Amino acid sequence: MALAGLPLAADTPTVDPPTGVFGALADAANWFIGIFNAGGETFVGLVTGIIPTLIVLLTFVNALIRMIGPEKIDKLGEVAARPGLQYYPVRYLLLPVLSVFFLTNPMAYTMGRFLPEKYKPAFYDSAVSFVHPITGIFPHANAGELFVYLGIAAGITTLGLNTSDLAVRYLIVGLVVIFIRGVLTEIITTRMLARRTSNAEVSA
Repeated sequence: MALAGLPLAADTPTVDPPTGVFGALADAANWFIGIFNAGGETFVGLVTGIIPTLIVLLTFVNALIRMIGPEKIDKLGEVAARPGLQYYPVRYLLLPVLSVFFLTNPMAYTMGRFLPEKYKPAFYDSAVSFVHPITGIFPHANAGELFVYLGIAAGITTLGLNTSDLAVRYLIVGLVVIFIRGVLTEIITTRMLARRTSNAEVSA
């Protein structure tokens, strides 16, 4: 029954969803666009959440660097280059942490210029291993790869656990790992350099 020539709601024709090949294509299209919808929602969450904090934190760190003075950070690199077991924590713990915090990724690796060649691979190993553990508390240090920590934090949030505890433990484990990696890589590098020297002497 129609009113003024217009069909009523009950008379409105309906379209059955496609089946077969066309149905599969429609489902695939919905799934494909759903990925971008989810990405857009995540982006909106970042804009209203972490990005303002990140900008403020970057501003603070840059101001802190200017107050401390880059030359003092460079001086630490010279101290870390000294031989001896007592300088291991400086070379593979303190220097990588401060480099990543103040210079961020990837500029942090430039601090290796103060170290002798035999220490550079180990320092790089320590520094590059710390660019993710630091992001839980100081996301400015590796903002381009913050998604690594956020992916872990998403699971913790789903379980209803505290992400602050995760960030602290993530950082502590990172400190232990970078020190171990630095020391082991230095030992490996020293042996490889000694082997190269021995082979060169034999060849001569």
